[in-house]
Amino acid sequence: MSRTVVGIVGLGYVGLPLAVEFAEAGRDVIAVDLDRGKIEAIERGESYIEDITSERLQLVSDAIRASTSFEVLASAHAIVVCVPTPLTANREPDLSALRAAATALAPVVRRGQTVVLESTTFPGTTREIFGPLLEAGGLRCGEDFCLAFSPERVDPGRTDFTLRTTPKVVGGLTEACGDAAEQLYAAVCDQVVRVSSPEVAELTKLHENIFRSVNIAMVNEMSILCDRMGIDVWEVVDAASTKPYGFMRFEPGPGMGGHCLPVDPFYLSWRARQFDMSTEFIELAGKVNQQMPYYCVQQIERALNDRHRSVRGAKVALLGVSYKAGVGDIRESPALKMICLLDGLGARVVYHDRYVARLEQHGLEHVELDDALDAADAVVIVTAHPGIDYRAIAAESEATVVDLRGALRERVVQAPPMAPAGSDEASGRPRGAEVRA
Repeated sequence: MSRTVVGIVGLGYVGLPLAVEFAEAGRDVIAVDLDRGKIEAIERGESYIEDITSERLQLVSDAIRASTSFEVLASAHAIVVCVPTPLTANREPDLSALRAAATALAPVVRRGQTVVLESTTFPGTTREIFGPLLEAGGLRCGEDFCLAFSPERVDPGRTDFTLRTTPKVVGGLTEACGDAAEQLYAAVCDQVVRVSSPEVAELTKLHENIFRSVNIAMVNEMSILCDRMGIDVWEVVDAASTKPYGFMRFEPGPGMGGHCLPVDPFYLSWRARQFDMSTEFIELAGKVNQQMPYYCVQQIERALNDRHRSVRGAKVALLGVSYKAGVGDIRESPALKMICLLDGLGARVVYHDRYVARLEQHGLEHVELDDALDAADAVVIVTAHPGIDYRAIAAESEATVVDLRGALRERVVQAPPMAPAGSDEASGRPRGAEVRA
């Protein structure tokens, strides 16, 4: 009896881990991406994704066939599409990669196959856009082949909840489509959650991340108010977190980053306008979070001014530029916007982040901690990576230290060590604190 073959389209932060999981579960995997560099890396057994070690990839290399050709997917029993769905410059959905993938798959899809879309998108995409593009090959969704949507739930750097241990939401175009998708993911997920349609599954992902976006915006706005009122926002958060019910801890920071939170709310607000509705609450949260880098730069300016220094010509050392502690992912990182703003004000910006070797678009490279601190006028804790003694830096540095993460705070109120939302093992902080910056 031949082994099940699973095709994966898109080998980024979602696709490559999924390919490895299926291979570890005893499936043969056909991994497709148009980026020749990724294909060659997989063939060498070199992982370019932090959550997948090269050693782990090498252990299943015999089960993974990497290619830039969509034609090889004709032999797969199921195909999972994990292509990027970013925003345009006007903050509207960019489905160009999704459309291109569907168009390339149309002549390849055969009878009896199962196709699942995992790319985050607005409700209706699977049924109204992705499916019809696939049907251009002559087969009918839900009749000749199965079609479903299953949102990815990847949180880079997280070790307490993995692909296997995180419940997997699945919505099929028909009942049979849902059955096929559920059977597919049962091999790599301990719990599969069936919903009634692709639209429910699509909106589930947006709802999850908008919930976090709104709460992050609320605590960020609270931090600005606390600053003006002379109240320690961290003490407020610690105290509120002692309530055993009705409260979930979120922490302020320089803004949101990553591949989901800065993007997903705009997908839903764009879609809502097509139904004559303005999602003002969601859009306001996005506006608040987008403004946080500006507010943080103002804090740096004010701190320098208190030392009788101008930001122009000042050496500003940023500690951490990735969007999240413990990882090197810089997608939508608020640090990037802060660098642009500081550069525009005439500051000399350097950064220390052992997870990020260089920022080519800014012409900057990681420098060692001592070099970053040497003769710095301002030291800014943007992303509090583990393994750095921030208290020692604040005590020993002659520079003004701006703490955007509460890394230097003294706990006046002893809050519970773990909030209801769960904790991030890498940092010990509540999940809400780590997902966005």
